[in-house]
Amino acid sequence: MTKRAHMDLYAVGDHGEVAKTVSEYDIYGLAGIVGDFYAVHLNEEYAKTTRFGKRIAQGSLSVGFLSAVMGHMAARAPHPGAVSYRYDITFRAPAYAGDTLTARLDLIEKDDENNTCIFKAAVTNHEGTVVADGRTYLKVL
Repeated sequence: MTKRAHMDLYAVGDHGEVAKTVSEYDIYGLAGIVGDFYAVHLNEEYAKTTRFGKRIAQGSLSVGFLSAVMGHMAARAPHPGAVSYRYDITFRAPAYAGDTLTARLDLIEKDDENNTCIFKAAVTNHEGTVVADGRTYLKVL
């Protein structure tokens, strides 16, 4: 595959982040949108019986915050742009309503032959605990 000209808009070391405090609305809204009504997210009495001791936010919320950062990264490339196409994420710790989560991407590798940028991904809470981490991949079109 031929290297796309817009690959030069990205450099190893580039980074971006977003932060948001998780609300009850976020948890219930996401449940309604994606259909994740698992009791550990929505039923306080059930959640008390789990190892978490209280309700936790869906892991997909953390991935969604990473996706927001990927969207900012993709928007750097003019038409035809870039798209996120792969997320390899491991959940490390629970996130709760009231936690402020910061999603951060750091560009760690460029594959010019395949027009791909590989990012180190991490979501941390306000105490510095890693909630989720892994890699995300951006395809430059």
